[in-house]
Amino acid sequence: MHHPYRETAMELTSRIYECRVMHHRTSPKEHRFVHRIFMFCIDLDELNPLCKHLSFLGHNRFNLYSFYDIDHLQKNDRSTKDKVLDYIRENGVKAEDHFKVQLVTLPRIMGYVFNPVSFYFVYNNERQPVCAIAEVGNTYREMKPYLLTAQQGERFRLRTPKHFYVSPFSRLDLDFVFSLAIPGDQLNVHINEYEGKNRILTSSVTGDTQSFTNGKLIWYTIKYPLLTLRVVALIHWNALLLYLKGIKHHPKADNPKLQRKLCRTSKTNNQPV
Repeated sequence: MHHPYRETAMELTSRIYECRVMHHRTSPKEHRFVHRIFMFCIDLDELNPLCKHLSFLGHNRFNLYSFYDIDHLQKNDRSTKDKVLDYIRENGVKAEDHFKVQLVTLPRIMGYVFNPVSFYFVYNNERQPVCAIAEVGNTYREMKPYLLTAQQGERFRLRTPKHFYVSPFSRLDLDFVFSLAIPGDQLNVHINEYEGKNRILTSSVTGDTQSFTNGKLIWYTIKYPLLTLRVVALIHWNALLLYLKGIKHHPKADNPKLQRKLCRTSKTNNQPV
């Protein structure tokens, strides 16, 4: 597998992944959908040179595509890399300031952002993977990070109580099972939901690496128009289909005690996107 940091010192390693997203619910009724997206994979140390290289990408400023630090983890004025390193240190991972942080995420597109999930991969000074974070978001603009430190081969794995309101058709007392492959020429990540020993939802994001160029950004603007808005529309469309299939709806207000350790909440604005 091509490792993202086996490059010459002057070459940027950030890239784009053109992805296939798959969700397959098997209980209490079957429902499956597949759609296509693209995601940015950014070495957070490369943000400034990347934005200088790309006319259509801005850092903390409006552009066709933008990366804003306030969109990730805590909503404050610190850099995303600093927030990531602080978070893993607070959770028992020894990390130095020179560690590399690679982020796979949806950008803001024409100023609009929505991230169902972003993935961080942290590398030590020897460019070896140390840990990963899955940052899950919902349509209430809430986020919850899940730290993965257990590594099996080229993957980080974690099974943990969900304790987060993602879908009104999934209970909060289920388990998430994460399996995140270290990004290289391909992206391959899985997030499944389990009820005890039974897997009731399978989801995956898989994709191939693409070059980070102005031409590619223009092409994806045409191929995937207003992608972040389209993702939100697809979420609501599939929610309607689940409702019509008669799957039980779980209101957000029913179990506030099971919504734990969020890095940002909607207490001041409890309205969906």
